[in-house]
Amino acid sequence: MRAMVLGKDRTKLHLDAAKPVRDPGPHEVLLRVHACGVCRTDLHILDGELRHPNLPLVPGHEIVATVEACGANAEKLKPGMRVGVPWLGWTCGICEYCLSGRENLCDRAKFTGYQIDGGYAEYATADERYCFPIPEHFSDQEAAPLMCAGLIGYRALRFASDARRLGLYGFGAAAHIAAQVALHRGQEVFAFTKPGDLRGQTFARSLGAVWAGGSDVAPPEKLDAALIFAPAGSLVPAALAVTTKGGMVVCAGIHMSDIPAFPYAILWEERVIRSVANLTRGDGEEFLAVAGKANIRTTTVPFALADANIALDKLRSGDIEGAAVLVP
Repeated sequence: MRAMVLGKDRTKLHLDAAKPVRDPGPHEVLLRVHACGVCRTDLHILDGELRHPNLPLVPGHEIVATVEACGANAEKLKPGMRVGVPWLGWTCGICEYCLSGRENLCDRAKFTGYQIDGGYAEYATADERYCFPIPEHFSDQEAAPLMCAGLIGYRALRFASDARRLGLYGFGAAAHIAAQVALHRGQEVFAFTKPGDLRGQTFARSLGAVWAGGSDVAPPEKLDAALIFAPAGSLVPAALAVTTKGGMVVCAGIHMSDIPAFPYAILWEERVIRSVANLTRGDGEEFLAVAGKANIRTTTVPFALADANIALDKLRSGDIEGAAVLVP
């Protein structure tokens, strides 16, 4: 198969035009990849901010594919079924976190496109127990960003479900999906982009945001909660400063630059800062059900598999409206 591979030199991806296809093991399925989203987490791996990838590595954890073959003990999926593969690729099932419904925190967890080869390829192998059936009304390309941008946004939203005025910092792939879920719930969305990003602000308003502006500008009203998707620690005190008493700031990225010192006064009055780590299979099942009811529509920009480096560069520079998707 053709695959885009991150080598041990950890520079750009290179195209391997003859990479062997791995046969599925116990509980695994072999998948023909139809689309794979390009996620900021892929950039964190490429840039060395996530330090322990299994190199050489095929990145990609927003996979939409059809089942080609099933390994031993694979009983949930059958050949021809269309499924999505998320970031969470395997957990031990026996630790205190797994047994208490917090498999997203499993110490032995393995992640797609990080420890397990992912979807920047024509084929992928995945544990069927961590795959999700994709609702029929989503095309392959539309469904790909749901597998991480959508799932992480949804998990972050769970912590802000009572917020009437909700701020979203970093209006990219995750935020443009989270905004639609929030609006479906009747929440007011305030969108924050890079200062001067008028195109991003227009995009946010087109999806229903009641206000959009730069992250250096205060919104017209105090926020009940804020979700931060951009990997900039400086946004934490900025969000706290415009959050009302008892409000919450949720850091939804897997990596963030250091949070600068800030005055206790903007945390006082029972404001809360918390992080979101990974996802659970329950998150996936809930979110995909909600996505259909909320009539979620993802905005995507397609790229050929061999153009993965171009897609990553555009994501790094903020030159993507919605989500980039590789289409093998």
